[in-house]
Order: sequence, then structure tokens, then C-alpha cells
Amino acid sequence: QVQLVETGGGLVQPGGSLTLSCTTSVSRFSIVAMDWYRQAPGKQREWVAFITSDNSTYYTDSAKGRFTISRDKVENTVYLQMNSLKPEDTAVYYCRVRLVGFEYWGQGTQVTVSS
Repeated sequence: QVQLVETGGGLVQPGGSLTLSCTTSVSRFSIVAMDWYRQAPGKQREWVAFITSDNSTYYTDSAKGRFTISRDKVENTVYLQMNSLKPEDTAVYYCRVRLVGFEYWGQGTQVTVSS
């Protein structure tokens, strides 16, 4: 059974930083890309960033310059380093692993930015 385990969420003050991690049991040789999404209360889930198998990275405009996605292929883990956090970054953050033809999602981790 495929597993995706997300960790690293929590409560942080505006301007602070958090690093999210997502470790998967999917074979790294099968992974096409890994994404981070988020869903704020009352809003639709939105894409935040993704990293491809050749380590190309892409970000939504609100994440550019503040968030960094990276991947440890040996540990089969994708990270999202989040700096300069704002209250509007408050959401449940989800990891998505893409293979050819299908995908897997994590259970989500809560990030709350508040003073």
C-alpha cells in the first residue's frame, strides 16, 4: 500500500518560517513530479509548487521568492521551505505524487500563521 506522510505543519507568527516534508513509499524511479497544494477554509484547493524528476521547479505567483520546493531522491522526500509567512498562507497543505497515469495524495498538514 502506497503511503505519503506529511509533517512539519504548525502555528507560526507572521514573518516566520516553516518547512514541510512529505515522504512517500512510491518508488523514486516511478515518480514524474511531486507537488504541494493547499486549501484554506472555505476555499478550493490550490496548487503551490512542484518539482519534476529532473529537479525543475515551478511556483504559483504567491509562493515565488518566499517558498522553496526541493527533493531528496534517496529518502524519497519532498520539502517545502516557507519563509516570510503571511496570515493568508494559513491552510491545510497537501503533498501530491505524480506517476504516469495516476497520482497519490497525502492526508494534509495544517499551517496556521497568526500572531
